[in-house]
Amino acid sequence: MAGTFSGPRIGVALGGGSARGLTHIPYIEAMDELGLRPAVIAGTSIGALIGAGWAAGMTGAELREHSYQVLGTMRIIAGKLWATQLRGLGGILKNGISIQLDATSIVDAFTPPGFPLEFRELKIPLYVVATDFQSWHQVVFNTGHLRPAIAGSIAIPSLFKPVVYANHILVDGGVVNPLPLDQADIDTDFLIGIDVNGDPSQGISKTDHKALDLWFGSAQIMMHSLTAHMMAAYPPDIYIRPHVGTFGAMEFWRVREIVMHAEKEKDRFKRILDSKIEAWIANRQPVLPS
Repeated sequence: MAGTFSGPRIGVALGGGSARGLTHIPYIEAMDELGLRPAVIAGTSIGALIGAGWAAGMTGAELREHSYQVLGTMRIIAGKLWATQLRGLGGILKNGISIQLDATSIVDAFTPPGFPLEFRELKIPLYVVATDFQSWHQVVFNTGHLRPAIAGSIAIPSLFKPVVYANHILVDGGVVNPLPLDQADIDTDFLIGIDVNGDPSQGISKTDHKALDLWFGSAQIMMHSLTAHMMAAYPPDIYIRPHVGTFGAMEFWRVREIVMHAEKEKDRFKRILDSKIEAWIANRQPVLPS
């Protein structure tokens, strides 16, 4: 019966980290190249957005190409943001110009044409983590409408307006669960966590922090602490934390640099993953009587 053993059911947790989350893409490509398909994807913030594309059937290469197209220059990003914010002169006269972005419009603007509307249309089960601002608890979506769930998960406080959906007032999932290992561990055998929050090494000697640096840096410290507790409760079989400190949290226009930066780690990740999957299979082979 040894030949009937197949690989493990893989759960992948894609963490939040704003623009740094674009480093998820080379790791998705690595799994594609090894012929490995997750059984469950869980995502927080940009991890939810990229995870939704993966769950919808996009390959890592397609995610890369799409990211280059919609984030390739500041002009492209500004044009999309301008279009989603203003909605024409009537919108300005009626609503004024808000300094807060609308997360649902952002999801619509930056997803490809024909992107699924419902979780049931996805090819891989997806768990999207957001934060309920009123109850202070995490909210996990895996059924119903897809886009408002993602919008709630990416709604960074102050930068985005909260998303009102399913009797919740939602803000960024990173506030409660920046690396959703607990969700990726549902009915899976092998757990991978990709933590794109960064680390302090790049800015450890810097002293001239701007106000925005302090705001995002404080959020990173909070998310680092939350992730440590999550890893203690749900230890991943593979934990990846790319060094992304050189990239600003909102520097999405540096998409090519960010993706290529993580590309250097792709082969190492493939070797580790291939070795650990082989070991998992070997440990489950029955011992034949001599």
